[in-house]
Amino acid sequence: MTPAPRAGVADAPVIREPRHAPVAHVVRGGLVEGVHYGSVVVLGTGGETLLDVGDTEAAFYPRSALKPVQAVAMVRAGLPLDGEPLSLAAASHSGQERHLDGVRRLLERAGLTEHDLRNVPDLPYGTGERDEWIRAGRAPSRLAQNCSGKHAAMLYTCRVNGWSLEDYLDPGHPLQRAVAATAEELTGQRIARVSVDGCGAPLFAVSLRGLARAAARLTTAPAGTPEARVADAMREHPEMASGSTRDVAALMRAVPGLLSKDGFEGVQVAALPDGRAVAVKVSDGAERARVPVTAAALEWAGVEGDVLKPFSGAVLLGGGRPVGAVSAVPPLPAPSAG
Repeated sequence: MTPAPRAGVADAPVIREPRHAPVAHVVRGGLVEGVHYGSVVVLGTGGETLLDVGDTEAAFYPRSALKPVQAVAMVRAGLPLDGEPLSLAAASHSGQERHLDGVRRLLERAGLTEHDLRNVPDLPYGTGERDEWIRAGRAPSRLAQNCSGKHAAMLYTCRVNGWSLEDYLDPGHPLQRAVAATAEELTGQRIARVSVDGCGAPLFAVSLRGLARAAARLTTAPAGTPEARVADAMREHPEMASGSTRDVAALMRAVPGLLSKDGFEGVQVAALPDGRAVAVKVSDGAERARVPVTAAALEWAGVEGDVLKPFSGAVLLGGGRPVGAVSAVPPLPAPSAG
């Protein structure tokens, strides 16, 4: 299903095999052992392009990096949340007890239970949380799945509007039509294709540039608007949007005013309060490349390099000692980095 054209947005991005470029090297003992390909865009305060690597105009699935936009659509539709609960509504949570309790409270506020969720049962996403869950002999559950906050918020939004609950994941449902309209408005382009995300929710294909543009529109929105409310909730409670030990939460804590969201398959988006924004897609979905590439893109956007050093690349071990690293490659390292 492809949504009908909407006024005020550009044509959908082209559907093609992405023309990715090298974005990260795996270096061991001074030898490039592996290469991660991908695409990166960095936008300035006025939406101008500061850096364009790979294929930033091709259609792709932003996966969970689109959750802030989905949350905006729900707030626009009357979802009565702010602060921690709203951050959880945009979360890919680790499955910590605070996340599970938060989802339960969202469902209770809507007069619903875990049985009303339609996401896929799973183990917690966080490594430590998953290990503990397994040791306790607990089975996969809809509550533990990392998108349960979003799904609970979707159900709450349906309850507020008197919309049907059983089919809230159908692309033709009023909720999902509202999400699609918001995605097109904030990315500034029509949706290229609709599929299904891992959790069961509709998944909209946009461009990497469109994703960066949407994030910038959240961080530059006037106070009190749905966009600003979502951005504020996630920035003030980054551990609810991810987890207390996750890199995306650490990045938001390290860079004042930064809004950032990761997604499966090597996706990350981030935006600063003045509208500077970056979006990253690693072609093979490698998490180890996503973090240093995002850090390098943020340095291009003007974030101080010293602040980003903890995110500059995973150390590779040999015999238990450092022998290399995964790091971004030119032209990604900013000119100031030498």
